[in-house]
Formats: sequence, C-alpha cells, structure tokens
Amino acid sequence: MDAGGPPAGQPLRGGTGPGEDGQPTVTTTGRRGPVVAALMLGMALAALDGTVVSTAVPQIVGDLGGFSVFSWLFSGYLLAVTVTLPVYGKLSDTFGRKPVLIAGIVLFLAGSLLCAAAWSMASLIAFRVVQGLGGGALQGTIQTIAADLYPLKERPRIVARLSTVWAVSSVAGPAVGGLLAAYADWRWIFLINLPVGGVALWLIARHLVEPVRERGPRPRVDWQGALAVFVTATLLLTALVQGGVAWPWISAPSLGLLGASAVCAAVTVLVERRAAEPVIPGWVWRRRTIASVNLAMGALGLLMVAPTVFLPTYAQSVLGLGPIAAGFVLSAMTLSWPVTAAYANRVYNRIGFRDTALTGMGAALLVLLAFPLLPYPGEPWQPALIMLLLGAALGFFQLPLLVGVQSTVPWAERGTTTASVLFSRQVGQSVGAALFGALANAVLAARLGGAGDLDSVSRALADGSSQEPLRRAVAAAVDLVFAGAAAAAALGLLALLFAPRRFAVLKERRPDV
Repeated sequence: MDAGGPPAGQPLRGGTGPGEDGQPTVTTTGRRGPVVAALMLGMALAALDGTVVSTAVPQIVGDLGGFSVFSWLFSGYLLAVTVTLPVYGKLSDTFGRKPVLIAGIVLFLAGSLLCAAAWSMASLIAFRVVQGLGGGALQGTIQTIAADLYPLKERPRIVARLSTVWAVSSVAGPAVGGLLAAYADWRWIFLINLPVGGVALWLIARHLVEPVRERGPRPRVDWQGALAVFVTATLLLTALVQGGVAWPWISAPSLGLLGASAVCAAVTVLVERRAAEPVIPGWVWRRRTIASVNLAMGALGLLMVAPTVFLPTYAQSVLGLGPIAAGFVLSAMTLSWPVTAAYANRVYNRIGFRDTALTGMGAALLVLLAFPLLPYPGEPWQPALIMLLLGAALGFFQLPLLVGVQSTVPWAERGTTTASVLFSRQVGQSVGAALFGALANAVLAARLGGAGDLDSVSRALADGSSQEPLRRAVAAAVDLVFAGAAAAAALGLLALLFAPRRFAVLKERRPDV
C-alpha cells in the first residue's frame, strides 16, 4: 500500500469520528449543498481572476500608465498562486482545511479591495500578488475539502462540477473583464469579488464543521522550508515567465535567475530533509503513485498551453474571427470536458484509475496530432471540433488521476498530496508557456526573415498589414506548438506507465451528512 493512515484517536466532537483508516471526516451542519456552493464560488473566483484582467488592460494602462510592465498583472497573480500551493497544502494537513480556506478567502478579498483602490501600476501589481497569495489557498484547499466531503463513489460528481466551474470561469474571464471595463469601470473587475467571496466565506464559516482532533503536541510549522520553497519557485517561474519576453533567453537576467533557482533548489532539499514536518515531504516523490501522477499532471499543464494561449490568436489571425467568436472556438473544450469527467467513474471502476487516464491521454495525443493536419485557412468548426474532442479526452485523464491519488492517502496527507498535484500542473503550464512561446517566435522569425513574436504579428494583422504571409506564418507557428503539445502528451503517457496499474485505495467511511 502507498501509505498508511495515522493512528485512530478518540471520538471527535463535531464530526463522525475516525474513519476505518483512522482519518477524521468532515461534516456539515446539514446538507452538503451550502458547502458545495461555497466551494464552487471560491473556485470561480480563483479561476476568473487569472484571466479577467486581460481585456481591460487598455483601460487600466490609460488610467494608471505602466504599459511596459503590465504583463506582471497576470504573471504576479499566477506566480503567487503557484508558489503558495505546497505551503497551503501542508498547513491544511496540520491545522485543518477550514481555517486555511477562511484565511485564503479573507486574503483574496483584501487583495481585491486593494486592487480596486490602486493608484499606480506598481501598486496594482503588488496587490495582485496579494490576491494570488489568497488564490493559492482557494485552489488547493477547495479540492481537498471536496475529497474530504465525498466518498470515492460520489467524488467524481463534485470534481466534475469544480472542473466545469474552473473551465467556464477561465474562458469567461476575458469577456467579463471587457464588459466591466467598457460599461462600468475597470475597478469593478475587483470589487465584484467582494460580494461573491463574502457569500462563500459566510457559507464556509456557517456550514463546514471539522472534527476536533485528539490533543497532542503543538504542531510544528516548517517556516524555513516554506520560505525556501517560496523563493525557489519564485525565481524559477520568474525566469520562465519573463524569459524571451522582458529579456532574451541567453542573457544575464535569465541565466542569473535560472542559476539562483538551481542553488535555492539544492538548499530547499537540504532544509526539507532535516525538517521534522517538511512542507514538501520526501514521500511525495518516493511513492510511485504520487510521483507518477505529479509528472503526468505536469505534462497536462504543458500541453494545455497550446489551446488556451495559442488557439485564440490562431482563430483571430488565421481564421479572421473576432475576439468573441475566437473565445467560442476555445470554449468547445469546456463543453465536453465535464461530461466525460462525470462518466469517468464508470470506466475506472472497471479498468482502474491508471488505465482510464492512459486511455484519455492516448486519445488527447491523437487529437493534438490532428491539429497540424487541418486545411489552411480552414473553417471555424474544424478547430472547434478539435477542442471538443480534446476536452472529452482530457476529462478521462485529469479526474481519475486526482480522485485516485487522493484516495491513496489518509486525511493527514491529503492536503499535501492535492497541492503537489496542482503545483505540478501549474509549473508545467509555466514551462509550456516559455517553451512553446520560444518555438512559435522561432518559426515566425524564420518565415518572416527577421525577429518577431506572435503578439506583434497579431497586431500587424489587425492593422491590415500584408495579410497572407503573416497568416501563413502564424498558422505554421501554431501547428508546431500543437505538435509540441502532442509530445507533452506522450511524456504524460510515459509517466503513467511507471504508476501501479491498480492504485492502493484506502478504506474510507462515508460522512454522516
């Protein structure tokens, strides 16, 4: 078995007592509906604020200035979310899910209020980082609470719902931001979070009940390890996000950040090996199941860059669609993903978690390879069909892995495990953005006979400059990116082959709700 549970304690007040594996179970004050509603609201906030600012940039820059650094409005938020995931995962295992989630919501709302009151681009970027520090608690803790509330047989329903909320919110973010900026004021992008987050906070505080565990020694928090993980991840992700954008890849800033992140990573390993309760325990990578799932989810983050980042540009530049129509092409993926995720349990109950995920990723590999075969310039329904099929394939991939790996660990390790999976996906996404951005820019430079990047070419097309050569260059660049995404899918398949064919699922007891 991958892991053993902690020893069973005394009956727990406010809960159902220890489960069959000795893990505490969470309850609600009545039905689970209010808590699930709060989780979905929190997930929507975390996903929406990753993309909502994109279409409001002209209004924000016009008001605050700072055009040269506006990209940090996105990068700062995503960096803060990513680097805090492991820390919040460990804290939720140590102190419980409820206090961590409440603290995360409060921090997120405080950051939102500060963003709305920002007086300069520098202050807005700093407050977006504060938002991201709260968003990290939302992402990981919400998924962990969902696993605590629902037994294995019922868990696919809640995970599918949360996946749907995440996908729809991410895709709808630019449209919501554009509408608020055009018809109200860009500050409402952040103010609208306050009532939504307030409702989620009240529902969690009122209806989520965690059992009082047996008193023991005061928990020891590995603050040194948390700081080391935070610094290492920040340096690495800054190098990946800004390399090739703010400065060339072969430059002092890039090499300095990558070198410093490597040194900090070595220091982090030493600190964590000596810590009594490390933030990232060694068992996360020593256990085959968790390590394989982490690598596979990293591959998922890598390949997802192709549709989410490059497809909208392809739809507008090559197919000649407007921003809204281009968003609909991408949103086809959000229609099929939750449908197949909801039915994935019928498959993995028969063939297992690993083989279901292998089937999904294998199908995704074939779909990604089909994209470069689309005719030029083609019709909008063709990439939309590709996205519909890709979403269906990935629904059979992500959900079985998340549900499966959460079911192999006891309550006291579930937060850390969930956070490690989400952290791996986020890091994969950052690596993918850097890698595929460099590939796309290299193709454009070769096709157009000089330096160039996808953004400048898209702007030239919008201005009506020399349409046909630029369109073909963009098509070739995006085709190569999708081929690279197919290679990432192959890496995901390879990672899963190292996982046990049958996950060692712990026995659990259904909460009395």
